[in-house]
Amino acid sequence: MIHWHTLASTADVERVVALSKQQPCIIFKHSTSCSISAIAKHRLEQAWRFTDAQVMPFYLDLLAHRPVSNFIASHLGVDHESPQLLVIQDGICVFDTSHLDISVDAIDQFVASNV
Repeated sequence: MIHWHTLASTADVERVVALSKQQPCIIFKHSTSCSISAIAKHRLEQAWRFTDAQVMPFYLDLLAHRPVSNFIASHLGVDHESPQLLVIQDGICVFDTSHLDISVDAIDQFVASNV
C-alpha cells in the first residue's frame, strides 16, 4: 500500500527536490474533482509495490494548492497537467506522464533502469 506524503507548500516541494538527490521521489498531482484523476490515483494505490526507501511518494491536492502546482511546473520545467505523475531524481524531473498513462509499471521501468 502506498503511504502518501502530502505537499502543501513550495517549501515542501523544495524538500522533495533535495531528498531526490538521495533517492527517487514521485509527485502525484491530483484533482479531487476529476474522475480520470481518481482512476489514476486508485490504479497507483492498488498496484504500488515500492517501499519508501525505493521511491518516496508525494501527493498534491491541486484544488487546495494550485500555487504549489504552478511552482512545481516552473521550478521543475514541466508543463502542468492533471492528473500528472513526476519522477524527481538528482534534483530534476526525469520522467513525467499524465492522465491514464500514469501507472506503477511506468515507475517500475524507470526505477529499474535508473536507480
